[in-house]
Amino acid sequence: MEFQRLGSILSLAAVVSLLCWPSTVIAGDIVHDDDVAPKKPGCENDFVLVKVQTWVGGVESSEFVGVGARFGVPIVSKEKNANQTRLALSDPRDCCSMPKNKLTNEVIMVHRGKCKFTVKANYAEAAGASAVLIINNEKELYKMVCDPDETELDIQIPAVMLPQEAGASLEKMLMNSSSVSVQLYSPRRPLVDIAEVFLWLMAVGTILCASYWSAWTAREAAIEQDKLLKDAVDEISDDGVVRPSGVVEISTISAVLFVVVASCFLIILYKLMSSWFLDLLVVLFCIGGVEGLQTCLVALLSRWLRGTAESYIKVPLFGAVSYLTLAVAPFCIVSAVVWAVYRNHSFAWIGQDVLGIALIITVLQIVRIPNLKVGTVLLGCAFFYDIFWVFVSKKMFHESVMIVVARGDKSGEDGIPMLLKIPRLFDPWGGYSIIGFGDILLPGLLIAFSLRYDWLANKNLRAGYFLWAMFAYGLGLLITYVALNLMDGHGQPALLYIVPFTLGTLLLLGKKRGDLKTLWTKGEPQRPCPHVRLHSSSSSKFEDEK
Repeated sequence: MEFQRLGSILSLAAVVSLLCWPSTVIAGDIVHDDDVAPKKPGCENDFVLVKVQTWVGGVESSEFVGVGARFGVPIVSKEKNANQTRLALSDPRDCCSMPKNKLTNEVIMVHRGKCKFTVKANYAEAAGASAVLIINNEKELYKMVCDPDETELDIQIPAVMLPQEAGASLEKMLMNSSSVSVQLYSPRRPLVDIAEVFLWLMAVGTILCASYWSAWTAREAAIEQDKLLKDAVDEISDDGVVRPSGVVEISTISAVLFVVVASCFLIILYKLMSSWFLDLLVVLFCIGGVEGLQTCLVALLSRWLRGTAESYIKVPLFGAVSYLTLAVAPFCIVSAVVWAVYRNHSFAWIGQDVLGIALIITVLQIVRIPNLKVGTVLLGCAFFYDIFWVFVSKKMFHESVMIVVARGDKSGEDGIPMLLKIPRLFDPWGGYSIIGFGDILLPGLLIAFSLRYDWLANKNLRAGYFLWAMFAYGLGLLITYVALNLMDGHGQPALLYIVPFTLGTLLLLGKKRGDLKTLWTKGEPQRPCPHVRLHSSSSSKFEDEK
């Protein structure tokens, strides 16, 4: 139908951006290691985010976030162990000489500049301060380190850097009130957050649903092929295979080109990430989300509303459209529009995940790998692509390109839409646990292929490949989250762990069972031709009659 073809074209335009999207699992950094500024005695703290809670006139007020220095005593991690201490403004403001303030364990606030951070901290400690807040002269936070030639590093008070905006707010509080107090602490992230459990279930469940849908349509196509062969109808493809309409098979060349296109697209995102570019991505995501949600709902509801699904009406510009599609389309469009309008609200992640999952399932239904050879090339290239743009790109761009893009750091907004995300409910720092579409789509193509093969070969779950591929994917994703927590929240290239488990399992299992050659080249088991069965049956019958 013209309407469905148009929708598929539009969705594939969005899918190009989705397949090239960062394949990364992120929870948000808390500890920041810095190889450029190595640790040494007296300057060996981890860079940790610090909460600065304020009270004005005894009433709880704003909370700011800073970063702890490499030097000084560590920040306490529990709020109950953090003292509420009066705040004072340094005189002189830069604290590059002994402050004129008479301090008795107050937290002193100083401005960055004119001298080293350690000099400011030493003067603050000598003046009687219990901690020093250094206000940056820029909007961003800055890691306070020690120079290689510094020797006086026996600093016994904590030092925290705050952004320029936070410093301006604190100074305004001090001007308007005679009593401003602060509390400094750096809460630790829980080892496991429930958000990661749900995200794991979402990823595994999405691939599970998409694989069964893909296998079902492949089996229907195989049954149709047998019928055509029995009837001696010459309406099959040159290779003798009938494929479901609208299915796109990836070739080896396109699998290699994927990495090139994905890398170019990632660089474009990194360089051009801004509010207008983010709006463009939102539009693409909505187009793909509408098509994906509509496809899934129509396929699901047609089981019970077969008459409506098989009844068509001609619509100008769109051609023949089923009544069920007409009924579902407005709901899908409204859902995408509502999400786009409220995407910056706290509850918007629900709509984003629903649209994203529907789109991923639809893509896994449309796009397929024909054999294990193509799957190996695709996942192998994606494996190195993921590692390069998460780790190696730091040496070229001084930051991880993929993590910057995935977070939307340069967009000025909460982030980009081509991700599944769930809020971290029990994390004192809040934020979201996210997973890139590529971490589901790319392994999902291979897993869906394994189930199609099992069904065509009439293999049960234990004797087939799907169960083991699904288990390997789940285990690989689980190890990704373990690595994420061990790395204190640093973004991890999920395919670094998922690809060896998933692809390695299929290769080893195929080799052991003797199916590797068939999996590698043909991608489906050899099935006897219905003509042969028909001819044999007729010959036997003729012999009996004789």
